[in-house]
Amino acid sequence: MADFAPSLYEPINVYKPLAANIGIVDGPFEYLTVAGMQLPLPFTTRMTVVTLPGDDLFLHSPIAFDEELADDLRSRGTVRHLVSPNQFHYAHIGEWARAFPGALTWASPHVRARARARRVDVHFTRDLAANASEDWVDEIDQTLIPGGYFKEYVFFHKSSRTLILADTIINLELDRIAQPWRFATWLTGMYHPFGQVFFGMRLPLLLQRKRARAAIRTIQLWRPERIVLSHGRCFDENAEGVVRRIFGEP
Repeated sequence: MADFAPSLYEPINVYKPLAANIGIVDGPFEYLTVAGMQLPLPFTTRMTVVTLPGDDLFLHSPIAFDEELADDLRSRGTVRHLVSPNQFHYAHIGEWARAFPGALTWASPHVRARARARRVDVHFTRDLAANASEDWVDEIDQTLIPGGYFKEYVFFHKSSRTLILADTIINLELDRIAQPWRFATWLTGMYHPFGQVFFGMRLPLLLQRKRARAAIRTIQLWRPERIVLSHGRCFDENAEGVVRRIFGEP
């Protein structure tokens, strides 16, 4: 049964450069929790790190805190921004904030209520907005995908033309997933090399077509060259083609 065992994107907790001033860190497994119960569904995690002017570091969707990784990031700059792109990617921000008390913690819609309900020890100091913060507007653009309960802020690193997503697109590699979740993933279409919008966002996007079209148009105008995902395999090339396939023609 070894072929059914899930696998990580090793090495984990190691900074992997993508282009100038941007890299990723693959993290350990997390497990889906429903109604307070942890399901036997491990999924891979990934954090994106952007270096801003003055060597300030922007951490998108921080993974579980690791001291050696923190020391490596200290050598690269100052951890300044800890960003929750949606209300599901926040659980480890408190850990990083305690290690870096000078960092700003950025809240996505409804994340405070979700953290309180789950008794997660995290305090948010700032809120993400429709427009990019002045702290990173010259390097990173952003827009809000109106996925209802699953709405998400997506980011675009301008100089490397990298689209940074959390759950908007899922591209899981089937051979890294254990059964029966492998079959369930196949049914949703959210698997490599195709990748699709997270199934929980599909109906809300249809019901909010005007807002969805505006956000998608913004992404199309960015003309990304790569797409970084929090779960599954990233799209390292032909990003514009992926955007057209998933969201339609401009």
